[in-house]
Amino acid sequence: MRILFVVQRYGALVPGGAELAAREFATRLAARGHATEVLTSCAVSYVDWANAYPPGTEELDGVLVHRLPVSEPRSDRIFGPMHARVPFGRHRVPPFMQRDWMRVQGPNMPGLAPWLREHATSFDRIVFFTYLYYTASAGLPAAAGLVPTVLHPTAHDEPPLYLSLFDITYRLPKALAFLTEEEAELVANRFHVRLPSTVTGLGVELDVAASADQTAAFRAGLPGLGARPYLVYVGRVDPGKGSVELFDFFSAYKRRNPSDLALVVVGDPVEPMPPHPDIFITGFVPEAMKRAAMVGSLALVQPSYFESFSLVLVEAWALAKPALVQGRCHVLDGHARRSGGGIPYRGFAEFEAALDLVRSDPGFAGAMGRAGRRYVERRYDWDRIIARYEVFLERIGAPAPAVRLSSR
Repeated sequence: MRILFVVQRYGALVPGGAELAAREFATRLAARGHATEVLTSCAVSYVDWANAYPPGTEELDGVLVHRLPVSEPRSDRIFGPMHARVPFGRHRVPPFMQRDWMRVQGPNMPGLAPWLREHATSFDRIVFFTYLYYTASAGLPAAAGLVPTVLHPTAHDEPPLYLSLFDITYRLPKALAFLTEEEAELVANRFHVRLPSTVTGLGVELDVAASADQTAAFRAGLPGLGARPYLVYVGRVDPGKGSVELFDFFSAYKRRNPSDLALVVVGDPVEPMPPHPDIFITGFVPEAMKRAAMVGSLALVQPSYFESFSLVLVEAWALAKPALVQGRCHVLDGHARRSGGGIPYRGFAEFEAALDLVRSDPGFAGAMGRAGRRYVERRYDWDRIIARYEVFLERIGAPAPAVRLSSR
């Protein structure tokens, strides 16, 4: 098949999330002999969508990547108040204001829809990643009816999901692909659509670990950590990811339970955090060092309220590490309950009890880690995922009838 992926950012400089998922699917399908291409922006940062890559076409890991320029960087002075009013406001806003919000949110790529209208029919399937951004909002209407389309929503229970703007977005594709059962249920309850669908998940490398030397080198790179036991958090230091709550919970835990326990944060800070003698922030680290950080930890903590899958959680389980997860996130709660590899917590009291249990009973913690590993082996081997995905793409069928939308 000739397959086009449409995603807001793409490239070696772009970190994880939906963009990494799109890259994994595209690269692995190309390796299996499919003519795989990507249509994306020139941006690297989701904060302002400023053009970083040059426009044009390049080949990356066997995938032909077409980059279109973003019209202008997003201004937080304009977007901030609009974002607070449209998805997060107390009152519903009219459709024209929602469309303005989408345009300002970006990445606003004036060439996207014309490119798709011109080239869509040269592909057998077009796959869109992430419902939230301009690439799906403007791209799906341009491609629907011309070629079978798939939307990977990567949806979670967040205010933008309830904008009426997205009612049409979820009805345009020929099929939907989800990362978890909880995501599929969320979309079904919100949009009441009946489309062919599948739960793909994301794969992880099961035979990659970290050596003792790498783990020792990771510790040595954080002065003051030494041989102290630590929890590890992997991700952005961002209120939306629950990191602020984790900092507060960990600080309170240390006040109530004095010890040499530390918290290691592997990721870039979006917002600076106040210094704490027991919290170590590494910033971005190479993949091998990230694995070393996980291997050397007591457990992974995943505090995010908004997840559609959580690759870092699955990666930790692939390394047989136990996890403490945000129980108010249905996806994380579902992973933990299906696998037996993690303890969901809701609020500080449950966080404290879960952490006490992991610290006091190494045998139980080890059994959780092994259960998580078995869960990943059953569900998230890349070869199995891609083989099932190929069958899914083949079965989608004929294009849906064209949908004409007013531009007014």
